[in-house]
This record gives sequence, C-alpha cells and structure tokens, in this order.
Amino acid sequence: MPTLNPYRLFISHAWKYGERYESMIKLLDNANNFAYINYSIPEDKKFDRMNKEQLKEELRQQIRPAQVVVIIAGMYVAHSDWIQFEINVASALDKPILGVRQRGGQRVPDAVRSAADELVNWNTGSIVQAIRRLR
Repeated sequence: MPTLNPYRLFISHAWKYGERYESMIKLLDNANNFAYINYSIPEDKKFDRMNKEQLKEELRQQIRPAQVVVIIAGMYVAHSDWIQFEINVASALDKPILGVRQRGGQRVPDAVRSAADELVNWNTGSIVQAIRRLR
C-alpha cells in the first residue's frame, strides 16, 4: 500500500471540554486510509506560563501550517472567546473551517455556522470526506 500523505489539521477545542477533543482524535486515528498531523495542543501539554498575547501568538503558529481547521460545534463554542479567536485567525489566514456537530447534537452555534466552509455530523466518513474536500 502506498504511503498516505498526511492532512495537516488544527482541531479547535476548549481544554475544559477535553473529552470531546479526545473523542475526535480517536475517531481520526481509527479512520481507514487516512493520515493526519495534529497541530493543536491537548490539555496534558497545555501552556501554563503564557500571558494572553503569548497564547494568541502560539495559537496563530499552530493554525498557520494547517490545511483545515476543525471545530467541534458544541454549544460551549458560543461562550469561548478562545475558540472565536481561532475562528478569526483561520479566516484571516484563509484556512478552510470544518464544523462538526457533536454526536447527537442538533444545535450549532451561530459563530460556527457562519464561519464553517462545511458542516458535517459526527461521523468518521463524513468528517474524513469533508477534510479531503476542503484541503
């Protein structure tokens, strides 16, 4: 089998809701014929001693090499200034944004709905196909 060219992803998340991020990582890790590089930082490697401006710059550096920015569209997004900042950076860098509805979720925050280039359900096939289309 030929070597897969990995997709470069930034997976937006709030460390407070790390279980959703971990579920997304497992879903992508188990996808058939799909390889990716994750430019986002999980909670266990979070930055403890950065001020707000340093964290903003770190987020810009994580998003810059990504081909697609994936946003898990839970309603907590509506209350997260950081996720809105990531959406703004992705838009400014002209990065496609993939919104992923939470498993069983019907509502999508307006911030994600209006920023997403594509919005899909929490389903491995749908997410992987959308990443392939958007990159």
